[in-house]
Amino acid sequence: MGKLKSYYREGVLEAGCDEAGRGCMAGPVVAASVILPPDFKHPDLNDSKQLSEAKRAKLRPLIEKEALAWKVVFAEVEQIDQINILNASIWAMQQAAIQLKPRPEFLLIDGNRFHTCEIPHECFVKGDGRFQSIAAASILAKTHRDEYMEQLSPQFEVYNWKKNKGYPTREHRDAILKYGLCEHHRKTFRLKEMDQLSLDF
Repeated sequence: MGKLKSYYREGVLEAGCDEAGRGCMAGPVVAASVILPPDFKHPDLNDSKQLSEAKRAKLRPLIEKEALAWKVVFAEVEQIDQINILNASIWAMQQAAIQLKPRPEFLLIDGNRFHTCEIPHECFVKGDGRFQSIAAASILAKTHRDEYMEQLSPQFEVYNWKKNKGYPTREHRDAILKYGLCEHHRKTFRLKEMDQLSLDF
């Protein structure tokens, strides 16, 4: 950690973009876009998946305070089911990027898929472990999504979203088999066990 690059193209106002929740069975996919100052540095900044929950929670307010601009966008379950999870993820990243003020001149996208946008971009596989701005975006996307699922959890205690955040853990899948789906589950998500379920709720 602490070895991430601060920029890709020196002298260009760049934003890093990432998402969280693509592999979930329930809840939105959340994207973030972040413009960091070129001199921003923090020894713990890294891909959100490599950080503990406590470190993510510590970094989020720091990123939101120090960033030149940041934006978080939710693509809800209905949209995911309508246009599929990949397109919903890309849409959310696009919206997060184009709503930034100041508007970035270049986007660093985590992953290998993105659609043409109003702003030039380049995709980077595992970019959240290479560039500070993408790592920062991954942390904001992850923490905002986790917070949302934790807020939903008391209304849907049988699924224990406070713990699994909507990911397909054995506990979550067993709860679906026992109690069925709710309105926050993605009806287009498929597991072998779910094939036997009615999609009505």
